Amino acid sequence: MNIYIKNIKELNCACDALILPFTEGDFGLYNNIGSTTSGLVKKLFSKEFHGKQNEVLLVPSPEDIKPERILLIGLGKKDEISTEKVRQAGGKAAVYLRDMGMKKIALSSRVLSSLKMSPADFMEGSLLGLYTFKRYVEEKNNKTIDSFVIPSKVSKVLKDDIHWIKTIASSVCFTRDLINTPSNDMTPSHLANAALSLERNNLLVKVLEKKDAEKLGMGAYLSVAKGSKEPPKFILLEYKGAKRAPLALIGKSITFDSGGISLKPAEGMEKMKYDMAGGAVVLGIFKAVSELKLPVNLVGVLPAAENLIGGFAAKPGDVVRAINGKSVEIINTDAEGRLVIADAIGYAKRFKPQAIIDIATLTGACSIALGNEAIAMMGNNRELINKIKKSADKTYERVWEMPLFDEYKEYLKSDIADIKNTGGKNGSLVTSAYFLYEFAGEVPWVHLDIAGTAWIEKEKPYMPKGASGIGIRLMLNLLKELK
Repeated sequence: MNIYIKNIKELNCACDALILPFTEGDFGLYNNIGSTTSGLVKKLFSKEFHGKQNEVLLVPSPEDIKPERILLIGLGKKDEISTEKVRQAGGKAAVYLRDMGMKKIALSSRVLSSLKMSPADFMEGSLLGLYTFKRYVEEKNNKTIDSFVIPSKVSKVLKDDIHWIKTIASSVCFTRDLINTPSNDMTPSHLANAALSLERNNLLVKVLEKKDAEKLGMGAYLSVAKGSKEPPKFILLEYKGAKRAPLALIGKSITFDSGGISLKPAEGMEKMKYDMAGGAVVLGIFKAVSELKLPVNLVGVLPAAENLIGGFAAKPGDVVRAINGKSVEIINTDAEGRLVIADAIGYAKRFKPQAIIDIATLTGACSIALGNEAIAMMGNNRELINKIKKSADKTYERVWEMPLFDEYKEYLKSDIADIKNTGGKNGSLVTSAYFLYEFAGEVPWVHLDIAGTAWIEKEKPYMPKGASGIGIRLMLNLLKELK
């Protein structure tokens, strides 16, 4: 979809539909939009439309204006307005108009400007909401919006804002595609190829093979891949936009998780293709950062593998040795994410990072504790945790901090190894993170568990059902502030 900023009056914009946002019960700003249009809208406002959040009403336009139709969209109560509500309205309006067959649409920014909101916030919701995944559908619905016009004075600030949200939305949709792709077409090799497709002058990509991981002593990571015929791929990305020490981003990249010998229940197992969401999010972040040319240094680590049953699969009771020399007793083969991330953390330390952030669909306990509304966050560095919280507030990709009390270490004590990979059901959301903490050590580190937010079963205004892409906007806002 093309986005244009045109210095014309909204009623002179030739389009299939002009979007007029409203706050609840407030018509005032449209009193002078044009006599016939103002009269029509005022009549509708008092009888059929009230401006409640995400309320929509599409009507034919008066004959004396160029837009063929007018879409009224509600933003909710004025004293409760937020960037998130504007973003939701953008998603709701765009999807509604697309489904109605509109090709060219425009947005009046007079109400948004009065609320000190940018049209870019509305546009972000539109771009994210219009995403579809129809790769495997023979009879495709070809309804698309071709262009979106913002009748407004052209300013550098608005142009920069639009460029930012277009780049981010493109990266989110790229990530959603990776996650939504069935695991037979998204093996570790496919994920590695997706990473290699991002390589450019400022972004280097390297893929370590099984033999390389063996030489490095990645016994924890390799134990997870043993049951599959698909070779593991340890994917590395390096973006150099500054001279400072890099921030290391680690994404769990299990392209299918059956649970291994500790087999998962059959119901819902088809969704375990999204167990590589952390890795896909990291790729989306690198895609956006390289296109935006942000002045930061990043290292990305994606330990990609399948966790399957097989004659060579790891067994409960096995002991493996991680890259840092720690021995790990495998109690449950379905607690595999922490094994691959442990070796990824060990490898990331070689770059002497200023901090490490891992993003992972790590525990079902995260969904039980927080539902689908928040990312669970734990870490050892208060400054970094607070910065992520601030970014979460701005992007509405919300986080909720959980504790890492020293007592949780007792849950992971093994009788025969340095540590075991699970401490049982009690406190499993936290103990899984504490396992990673043991490998992060003194390096500033934050763990983000996206198990409850990476996949949604019920669509939201700018999130279709399926992969959400959550984590990209959160991290890009953080990186924007870090620069």
